[in-house]
Amino acid sequence: MRPGKVYIVGAGPGDPELITLKALRRIQEADVIMYDRLVNEELLSYAKKDALLVYCGKAPGRHSLPQERINENMVAFALDGHHVVRLKGGDPLIFGRGGEEACELAARGIPFEFVPGVTSAVGASSSAGIPLTHRGASTSVAFVSGTSCHGNEQSVRWDLLAHSVDTLVVYMGVSRMEGICKEMIAHGKPPWTPAAVVEQGTRAEERIVTGTLGTIYRISHRMNVKNPALLIIGEVVRVREQLLKLAAEAQEQTG
Repeated sequence: MRPGKVYIVGAGPGDPELITLKALRRIQEADVIMYDRLVNEELLSYAKKDALLVYCGKAPGRHSLPQERINENMVAFALDGHHVVRLKGGDPLIFGRGGEEACELAARGIPFEFVPGVTSAVGASSSAGIPLTHRGASTSVAFVSGTSCHGNEQSVRWDLLAHSVDTLVVYMGVSRMEGICKEMIAHGKPPWTPAAVVEQGTRAEERIVTGTLGTIYRISHRMNVKNPALLIIGEVVRVREQLLKLAAEAQEQTG
């Protein structure tokens, strides 16, 4: 029996309307859908009636399935001739472990294809009205993981990031936000640098918290911000304030 094909698919940042047409077609055609925690389950309603839905969610410190078991199941389904969609929040190749899973498939001779998605950094920042690049404020942006799957807290060079990019977007950084901000300040990033946290970006439950590098942790802690959330650091955060002010002034003039 020839193996089925595995599609490693990005589901987008949370709003189900932000999935790509190609990704939606793959969901509709799949025999098996292995989906992650941050995937909007509304997307599963597009699956075939007889499609097998397998939850593979991972919350901080709580994994329904270890990555090794996910890999084994994905391979087993494909070897049985099924077409599999490995559905991931955001984009599968940005902190989604899509590359690791593709290596496992390639080593077993199983055909696969990446289907990109709108990554959380782009979706959440846009929804919050924060451009990641902006003329006069930012010509560079970096995406960084705030945690390490191997527990190595020194894996991120905060000393270099404090000066090398204009906008910094930190994924999975809520639990270490205080330490991250202190690291950036200790390495010369001004504590008055604008900062924002976008919780549940693009979803109906979205919350946006703004402050500075020196205050954002205290504000977020007081507001009980939880994952999934992104930390955005840089002058571009001020653009959101400008947009809100301009919109309010325009409404006054037309109202």
